[in-house]
Amino acid sequence: MEENNTLTAERSLEIIRESIERSQRTITRNSSWSLIWWGACVVVFALLIAYLWKNHGGPVWNVLWAVMGLTGYVGERMMEKRKEPVPTTFVSKMIGQVWNTFAIFIGTIGLIFCLMGFGILPAIPVKMPMPDGHLYINLTSVISLCFGIASTVTGCVIKNRIVQICGFIAGLGGYFFAMQYPWAEQLYVMAAVAVIGMIVPGLVIYFQNQQ
Repeated sequence: MEENNTLTAERSLEIIRESIERSQRTITRNSSWSLIWWGACVVVFALLIAYLWKNHGGPVWNVLWAVMGLTGYVGERMMEKRKEPVPTTFVSKMIGQVWNTFAIFIGTIGLIFCLMGFGILPAIPVKMPMPDGHLYINLTSVISLCFGIASTVTGCVIKNRIVQICGFIAGLGGYFFAMQYPWAEQLYVMAAVAVIGMIVPGLVIYFQNQQ
C-alpha cells in the first residue's frame, strides 16, 4: 500500500512537471508573434517620432507613444484569437505580471515627463554632489534597462536562452548607448533595442517552431 502511494505521488509530480513544461513550450511558441509585433511597433514609431521631432515641431511628437501603445494592444488582442490556448498556470501569471509591471512603471514615468514637458508639473532638478548640481535622467536609458530586465526574467521563466541573451544585450546596450546621443537621436537607439530584444528572438522562435 505504501509503495502504491509512493508511485502515485511520483506520478502526480511527473504530471505536474509535464504540464509546466508544456505550458512553457506553448507560451514560447505564442510569444513569437507578440515579440515581432511589438518590436515592429516600437521600431516604426521610434523612427517616425525621430523624424517628426527633428523636422516638424520638436519633442511634442512623443505623445505618439500613446498611439503606439493603443496600436500594439489592439494588434495583440487580435492575435490572441489565433494563438494556441494556454491554461492559467504559475508560469503564465508570472510572465503577465512581469510585463504588466514594466508597462505600469514605464507608462507612469513617461506620463510624468510628458506633464513636465507641457509645464503641468514643475521640472524641479534633483540636487546632487555633481559639478553642475543636477542629476541628468536619460529616459531612453531607463526604458531600455527596464525592458532588458523584464525580457531577461521572461526568458528565465520560460527557459529560453535566446530571449534571455537578447534581452540582456538590448537592455544593457540600450542603457549605455542612449547616453551617447542627444534627444531625437536616442530614438534610433530605442529602435535598435526593439530589433535586438524583440524582433530577433521572435523570428528565431518562429523559425525554430517551423522545423
